[in-house]
Amino acid sequence: MTRLIPPVCALTTARFAAGFLAGLVLLSQMAATAAAADPPSRPNIVWIMSEDNSADYLRHFDPDGAPAPNIESMAAHGVTFDRAFSNAPVCSVARTTLITGCYAPRIGTQFHRRFVSVPMPEGLQMFPAYLRAAGYYTTNNSKEDYNAVKGSDVWSESSRKASWRNRPEESMPFFHVQTFGDSHESRLHFSQDQMQEPTQTDPAGVKLQAYFPDTPLFRYTRARYHDRMMKIDELVGGVIEQLREDGQLENTFVFYFGDHGGVLPRSKGYAYEAGLHVPLVVRVPDQFQSLAARELGSRTKGFVEFVDFGPTVLSLAGLEQPEGVDGKPFLGIDADPEKVDRRDEAFGYADRFDEKYDLVRTLRIGDFKYIRNFEPFYPDGLQNNYRYLCLAYQQWRELYQQGKLSGAAKQFYEAKAPEALYDLNADPDEVNNLASDPEYATQLKQMRDQLDDRLKSLPDLSFVIEAVMVDEAINNPTVFGESHSGQITRYIDTVNLALLPIEEALPGIQAALDDADPWVRYWALVACSTLGEAAKPLTSTIEKFLLDVEPLVVMRAVEYLAVHSDVETKPSMYRSLERATNEPELLRMLNTIVFLRDFHGYEVDPDRFQFLPVLTPIDPKGQVIHRLRYLKGEI
Repeated sequence: MTRLIPPVCALTTARFAAGFLAGLVLLSQMAATAAAADPPSRPNIVWIMSEDNSADYLRHFDPDGAPAPNIESMAAHGVTFDRAFSNAPVCSVARTTLITGCYAPRIGTQFHRRFVSVPMPEGLQMFPAYLRAAGYYTTNNSKEDYNAVKGSDVWSESSRKASWRNRPEESMPFFHVQTFGDSHESRLHFSQDQMQEPTQTDPAGVKLQAYFPDTPLFRYTRARYHDRMMKIDELVGGVIEQLREDGQLENTFVFYFGDHGGVLPRSKGYAYEAGLHVPLVVRVPDQFQSLAARELGSRTKGFVEFVDFGPTVLSLAGLEQPEGVDGKPFLGIDADPEKVDRRDEAFGYADRFDEKYDLVRTLRIGDFKYIRNFEPFYPDGLQNNYRYLCLAYQQWRELYQQGKLSGAAKQFYEAKAPEALYDLNADPDEVNNLASDPEYATQLKQMRDQLDDRLKSLPDLSFVIEAVMVDEAINNPTVFGESHSGQITRYIDTVNLALLPIEEALPGIQAALDDADPWVRYWALVACSTLGEAAKPLTSTIEKFLLDVEPLVVMRAVEYLAVHSDVETKPSMYRSLERATNEPELLRMLNTIVFLRDFHGYEVDPDRFQFLPVLTPIDPKGQVIHRLRYLKGEI
C-alpha cells in the first residue's frame, strides 16, 4: 500500500517561513554581538584632504566661514583641533612633510617645484611603509607630489582607483588617503564672463580679510570659494557613508584636514596664518575610543603640526616610532592628551614657490607669531605666474599701480620688515607689526632667539642655497647639513647682522664681505639690501663684488647697487647670467631681475639672455622658462 504524503498547507508554509526569518535575525544579532564583543585588534585610519584651504573658510572654525554639516557631524563624534598647522603653505612641501614626518629644510625637500627628488634620510622610510610591513593595506587616491624619492613599499596602491575596498582580505586593516581637489586654487581661475554665474553664498554677506581691497570681485571670489568648501563637505560625507556601508565606520579613525592654507590672495604660498593654519577634525570610532582618550565632541587648543601626523597614525596602529622623525603623536598609545593640550609652538617655512624665491621662517607661540623675512626687500606681491591667473590677484596689483590702495591693502606690494611680531588674538590678519614697539621688545627677542636656535639646530639647508644643494648635497642632504652645520650657522649669523643696531651691523658686514667663503659674502650682501639706505657707507666695497668669481654673489651686489646707487650694473648682470651652471642658479638670478624691473624700473632686454646654449638641456616647461616668458611679456 502506497503511503501518500499529504500536501503542506498554507498555514504550515507561513509558520516555516516565519521561523526561518526569525532564525536569520537571531543569527544576525548573535554575529553583531560577537563583533561588538570581539572588535578588530587594530583600527583603520582614513585621511581626507581638501586642497588649499585654511581653517577660517569653515563655519566650524570661524563664524564667518561656510557651513559644513558633514564635517561638523564628524566633530560631534570626535575631536576638533583648533590649532593645527601645515609647516609649509604649498602642496609639494606640505605633503612631503606629512609623508616623512620631517621638517623639509632639514632633509632638503623645501622647494616647490623641485628640480630633483632627494633621497629619504638614511634608515628612514615614508611612514606608510611601516604600516604596510605590519600588515596594513595602504592606499592613496591619488595625489602624491612628494619632493623626496618614494620607495616601492609605501603604497599597496596609489591611483585614482585606489580604495580600501580593493584589499585582498576583508579582515585586513587599512590606511587610506583621499584627496579632493574641488577647493584647489585653480577653482578660482575663472574669467570675467564666468563672474556672471551666481553663487550659493551671497557675496554681500561675506567678511573680507583686513588686507583686501573691498571690491565686488574680491567679494565674489570669497563667496565662490565658500561654495567650493560646501562641495568639499559633500565629498567628505560621501567617504563617511562608504565606510558606514562597509561596516567599517566604527573601526576607523577618519581625519579631515586641509593640505595647507589658501586660497584667496596672500594665503597659499605665504607663511601667514592664512597659509599655514588648517582645519583638522578627527572622527573617533566607537571601537577605539580609548586610543583618543578624549570626550566625543571635544575641542583642543593644543598645537599640532604636519610633522606630527605620520607619527600619530603609527601610534594609533600600535607601531613603534622610527628614529629620525621630527614629529610627535597627538593621538594613540604614545600620546598623552594633557601634554598635547599644553603644546603651544608651530614652526613654518617658505622658500621657492614655482619660479618665485623668498626665504621666510616663522615661529608661533600661543597667540604670538614671529616672522623672519630673510629677503624683506622682496614684496609679497612679487610675480608668481600661477598666482596671477586669479582675477583678484590681477585687480589687486592694478589698484596698487594706480595708487588706489592704502593701509593694510597696500602692504602686499611694499617691502616687508626684516622681522615681524603679531598678536593674533588682537590681529588675526597679521597687519599690525609690533616688532618696533618697545612694549613687546622682550617677546620679540625671546621669539627671535628661539627661532634662531631652531634654524641652527636643524640645520636649515636653505642657507646653503638651492643652486649649491643641487650640485653638492643632493645625494644625501641630511648628512650634508649635519656635516656643514658650522658653516650654516655662520651664514645665518651673517644675514642676521641686519637686525643689529647700525653701528654694530656695518663693521660686522664689512668683515663678512672680506671673507674667503663666497657664501658668507653672499649673505652679507643680502644683509646690505635688508638695511637699504643705511648700508650706503659700504657702497664702494659692494661695487667690487660686480667682479666676484661667484655669479650669485655678483647678482646680490647688482641687487643692492641698482636700488641704492648710480653704479652701472647691467654689464655685470648679463655676464652673470651667461656664467650660470645650473637651472636653480639661473632662476635665482632671474628672481632678482624681475624684482628690480617690476619694483624699481630696472630696464632689461630679454633678448640679451644668451645663456640657453650654456645650460642645455633646460626644462622646456620648467621655472626658468616661466620667468623668461614673463620678462618677454608673453604672460
